[in-house]
This record gives sequence, C-alpha cells and structure tokens, in this order.
Amino acid sequence: MSEPIDLAALPHDFLWGTATSAYQIEGAVAEDGRSPSIWDTFSHTPGRIDNDDHGDVACDHYHRWPEDIGLMRRLGVNAYRLSVAWPRVMPEGNGPVNAKGLAFYDRLTDALLDAGITPSVTLYHWDLPQVLQDRGGWPERETAERFAAYASVVAERLGDRVKHWATLNEPSCSAWIGHLEGRMAPGLTDLTAAVRASYHLLLGHGLATQAIRVAAPGARIGIVNNLSTVHPATDRPEDVAAARRHDGHVNRWWLDPVHGRGFPADMVETYGVELPEKPGDLDTIAAPLDWLGLNYYFPAYVTDDPEGPAPHVRSVRREDVPRTGMDWEIDAGGIEALLLRLTDEYAARKIYVTENGSAYPDLVTPDGTIDDPERQDYLERHLAACASAARKGAPLAGYFAWSLLDNFEWAYGYTKRFGLVHVDYGTQARTIKGSGHRYADIVRRHRNQGRRAA
Repeated sequence: MSEPIDLAALPHDFLWGTATSAYQIEGAVAEDGRSPSIWDTFSHTPGRIDNDDHGDVACDHYHRWPEDIGLMRRLGVNAYRLSVAWPRVMPEGNGPVNAKGLAFYDRLTDALLDAGITPSVTLYHWDLPQVLQDRGGWPERETAERFAAYASVVAERLGDRVKHWATLNEPSCSAWIGHLEGRMAPGLTDLTAAVRASYHLLLGHGLATQAIRVAAPGARIGIVNNLSTVHPATDRPEDVAAARRHDGHVNRWWLDPVHGRGFPADMVETYGVELPEKPGDLDTIAAPLDWLGLNYYFPAYVTDDPEGPAPHVRSVRREDVPRTGMDWEIDAGGIEALLLRLTDEYAARKIYVTENGSAYPDLVTPDGTIDDPERQDYLERHLAACASAARKGAPLAGYFAWSLLDNFEWAYGYTKRFGLVHVDYGTQARTIKGSGHRYADIVRRHRNQGRRAA
C-alpha cells in the first residue's frame, strides 16, 4: 500500500505536468527543413539500438500534437515540459533559421496556452545537429558558442509567451554515457573527449543563460540534472571512497560549477584530464539561476573498481529489492533526500522535479484498457516523498511525470514504456493508462483542496 500523499504540503500554484523530448516523440525527421541530429546517425547505426529501432516516426507528435494537447487536458495537468529540436530550428547548427521548424514550436506554444497549460521549454535534450558533431561536437568550444546563438533565436521568438526555460537536460548523460561509455550518441569511449564535453556543456549552459536573459528579460531559467543518491556497497574504506567518487561523477561535477564552486578538485584529479578553461569561464558557468530541475529514477550502490576506467567505480546490483521494468532499483526515499540536499547544500531557490517515472511491460486488455498498478504505486510513493520533502522545507514548485507518452527510449528503442498514455506504434492510437487516470485524480484533489482553502 502506498503512503498517503500530503497534498497540503504542496503550494497552491504547484505545476502538475508531464514531460517529453523532441527526438523521442516528434518523428518527421526529414520534414520541413530539419537536418539530421546525432541521434538520427546513432540510431541508424546497426547494433546501437535494441531491435535497430530509430526515431524516424516515433509518436508522430509533429503531426498529432493537437491530439496530444487534448490528452494533457484530459489528465488535468497545467504544465508541459517539451524540448526544442536544435536541427529543426537551425539545420546547419548556426546561421540561417529554418522558419518552418521554428513555426512548429510557435504553434505548439500558442495551443498550450490556449489550453491553460504552461509550456516549460528545454533547449537541449541531446539532439545535437550532426553538422556540429562533424566539426567536433561538444568536446569543442565552438559548440557551446553555437548553442548560445541557437538559444537566443528560440528565446527571442517564444520568450514573449514562454517564461519557463531549461538550458540542458541531463548533461551527465550527454558527456558520460555519450562520450565515455558509448551507449548513447555520439557513441564515443574517450575519457578526454568526455571531460571536455562536460566542460563545454556547462559553458554552453552559462552562455545560453546569458543569451536568454537578453532575448527574453522575463525568463525564469534553470538547468536539469539527473541525480542519484549514492551508497557504498560495503563499509570497506575503498567502497566508501568509491561512493564519494561516484557522487562526484554523477552529482557534484554538475552541481558545484553552476553554484560558483568550480569543478570538484578531487574529480579533476580522478579524471586526470586538463580542463579547457579560459578566463571568465567559471563565472559564465555560474550564471545565476531561477530554479533547479531534478530528474530522479534510482539510487546507486557502488564498489571500488581500481582496474576499471575513471572514476574507477562499479555499480552493484542488490538482490531482493523492488525493481522497475528497466531493472532499476526503486527507492522513493531517494527523491526526498535529493530534494533536501539541493535545498540544504546548494541553497536552491526553487526546485522542479522535471522527470520521474517508471517503465513496465503494459498489458492491453481485450476491452482496450491498460491497468498498470506497479506504475501507479511508483507514482504515488514518489509523490508522497516529494510532499514530505516540501513539508521539511524544500522549495518544490512542480512535478513533471515522465512521460506523457510511451516513446523512443534511446538505446532501448521501443521496448520500454514509461508513458501515462499508451501508444500503439503501428496505428499511433493513444490510450490513457490506469496511471494516467490516477495522476489526473491526484491533480484534481490538489486543485480542489486549494479551492476549499481559498
């Protein structure tokens, strides 16, 4: 039985949202002037993606967005986190703007507002234009500069209506999984490239923050990080030290620089890669933020791995603990701990849970309904933990469930389903799952509670 959700702990103007990303849902990869991204290239490389899936069609959101806004209205959400596809807006990565591509997000923004839904726009959710990758990608400083120019174009066009902006989504995945582990685009396994990419991603964040503030003075800007609680697998000193390194790798490396603390010295030593720093960079990276975005899915238990690649840590799979269909350990307490850490250690002014969700194999019944009690339980437990953190002082201002739709789940292709809404990929038919109806009920209860209090 899930814990009750203390909805009274959440502010009356709480944003209840869902989240998606462009490459995972839009499709239409060669329409209206869009150029290839690194994920087009990666997903069309044999053996990279389960079943050799790709995002060419995905959920066909590019054509079906009015229906998807209708689904959001049925869920009762008042916010929607989307990402803009850089290669759709600036196909060459820089220079000429693709009018048709930008017009798509213009129409989408207006339609969301007409539906009473606040758009929260993420500028980079991993789909770097391939033309920029061909010039070196994120390991090169030029990419950070081009990102700021792109951010300026989008903010200038949408900033009169869009107030919520995120620069980057999960830069740790872009840098570490994409450049060190090779499991995501661009598929490199190069520590030097990964560290340089991590640096330029954060520099790009700082430059884009400055550019957005000029183009849209009323913007409220944040960055979205995927964080984990980190635990040593044993109490051996080596494993305790490994846990500290892993925390540096997945958490501190991304949080410290944007809070003016620079890159963690212990991790610079661990990586052994010289940072491509120029005077003024650290101040740019630490541009003041209006909010922090937390993506949370699972905790990490680690052991020392001195023979492995930096940071010389190996994850340990614990037995006899609940897991999602991704084989990720479930620990709702982790989201509360991270919300409180951002509050206490980093003095966060405002926090949004920008992603949280679970994948399970869904069963469509003969009558067409999808009951997903495990996903509902996951949702309730994590919302209860969020409310508990808010009650303890975390400035939590919103929660965006991952995801609105089943979609292209990166290296897993279409084998994993996170959606509150089921998608039949053959017909593109959408069906709200039991978890979607449960989320709608929670949103409604919070809204009604606020009305009663008023």
